[in-house]
Amino acid sequence: MATIAVENYLKHVLLLSEGADDLVPMGELAAALDVVPGTATTMVKALAAEGLVSHRPRYGVRLTAEGRRVALGVLRRHRLIETFLVEVLKMDWTEVHAEAELLEHAISDAVLDRLDALLGHPATDPHGDPIPTRQGKLDSQVYATLATCVLAKPLRIVRITEQSGEFLQFAEERGLRPGASVRVADRNLAAGLLTLKMSGARTVAVSLAAAGSILVAPAD
Repeated sequence: MATIAVENYLKHVLLLSEGADDLVPMGELAAALDVVPGTATTMVKALAAEGLVSHRPRYGVRLTAEGRRVALGVLRRHRLIETFLVEVLKMDWTEVHAEAELLEHAISDAVLDRLDALLGHPATDPHGDPIPTRQGKLDSQVYATLATCVLAKPLRIVRITEQSGEFLQFAEERGLRPGASVRVADRNLAAGLLTLKMSGARTVAVSLAAAGSILVAPAD
């Protein structure tokens, strides 16, 4: 059985590669896990010896088929737990990420399957992140962000990719959560600022950096 550290490393390689087969730079992996590069390199070498990753020194790391299977399992547990905490236990969607980080390593596959059925087999979690299926399929649909979408078109928010509590609280306070209707009324690149029109003609200003973490799709 994979240890918590192994599961965390594999999950972050999957997340940093955005589900693809791309090499993840070691510096990015170390930063995501809040460890020094030497620690990350030592762990990656151990994972490579176990056949869970492929490591190219000075280039980066990618998951093997077995490593991807384990990583998808961890990600599935994490996102189903988040959904359970919000939908059943009625916890705030801005607070469940940290709780799921702890619980994802403890729940069994049998309990997870029951939880999935109880929730009605959701496709996404409360932040709009796709939930891997039991068969290891992960939706890789690409969406525009509020920083790159067309102006003045009716849109709906489908996903918030920044998962820090501070950012989610920022989004909650402005009504920028998955399912919300929005239009980009103005995008001032020089000032790094967007003006959004929400339902009810409410106007919201957000930075270009924040807008890049909010994924959208056409409203229809």
